[in-house]
Formats: sequence, structure tokens, C-alpha cells
Amino acid sequence: MNRLFTAWVEQTYHRRVHSETKMAPLERWMTAAPFPVPTPADLAEAFRWSEHRSVGKTATISLHGNRYQVDPHLVGRKVELVFDPFDLTFLRVRVDGQEAGTALPFQISRHSHPKARPEIPAEEPRPTTGIDYLGLMDAAHSAELGEKINYAALGWDGPTNVDLTGGNGDAATP
Repeated sequence: MNRLFTAWVEQTYHRRVHSETKMAPLERWMTAAPFPVPTPADLAEAFRWSEHRSVGKTATISLHGNRYQVDPHLVGRKVELVFDPFDLTFLRVRVDGQEAGTALPFQISRHSHPKARPEIPAEEPRPTTGIDYLGLMDAAHSAELGEKINYAALGWDGPTNVDLTGGNGDAATP
């Protein structure tokens, strides 16, 4: 159906003179050529998402379950976040339509008192013995299998011309 529709549009519709414009649609379209081509930056900007958030007392905002840190001078203000929905590691911040910096993922670091003793490092792992336990088990298993009889390798020298039809050409019934 799509193939037939495309054929009709390209062969009939685009070439037939329109009663109102007195021009064929394709001819009218081409009068505006050359068409401006957007830059990659303009295309990226066109497909960015935007959401509004209020900046908290700690100069952080929340977006889609993630916390972001913004400039402290934005505390208490309503800001617009402009972002790529597939990359939430970098958000642009706008206030009243003007750029106001970036919002970066909030990193929670470990806080400790300067006089607190450092933690004892974990015990170093003991050196390995160099014995491959699973390799030894595999070798023992292969050796045990090698001592058994391999019936598939043995040929069967039984009768080769057995009549299974019962002598009259009909299949034998049990």
C-alpha cells in the first residue's frame, strides 16, 4: 500500500497543476529552493527536553530520581533545566530565559571528623597454591572414562540381511 501511495504521489499528485495555485505542488515547492539546512548544534537544541524545578536550600535539584548541584546563588529560585533525555550527566540551567550555568550530578562523599582514626585496611588475600583443583578433577574423570568400554566404537558383526517383512513382502506384525 505504501509503495502504491508513493508512486501516485510522485507520478500524479506532484506533477498535476493545482486549481488554486495554478502550479504543480513539486514546482511550487522548488521555487523556495535552496532550503536552509540546520546546523548539528541547532538540531541537538531542538530535541532537548526542558523541565522547571525549584532550587533547594542546599543548592541541589532533583530530576528523574537524580540529584544535581547548581550554583549557590540560585537557592530558592525557580529554574529551567535543559537536557538530553539520553544523557542525564549534564544539564544546562536557565533563569528567566538566560543561561545560569550547569547542573552536575551531586557527588556524596564520605564525611569524617579530622581526628577520627582511619579504618583498618582489609586483609590482603592469601597467595594461591598453584594447584588447579578443577583441572585435576577433569584429568581424573577423563582417565576413568578411558578405562571403560566404548560400545559406540565397537562394530556389530551380526546378520546384515535380515528379512523384516515376514517373507511375503508385508511388514511383519508383532
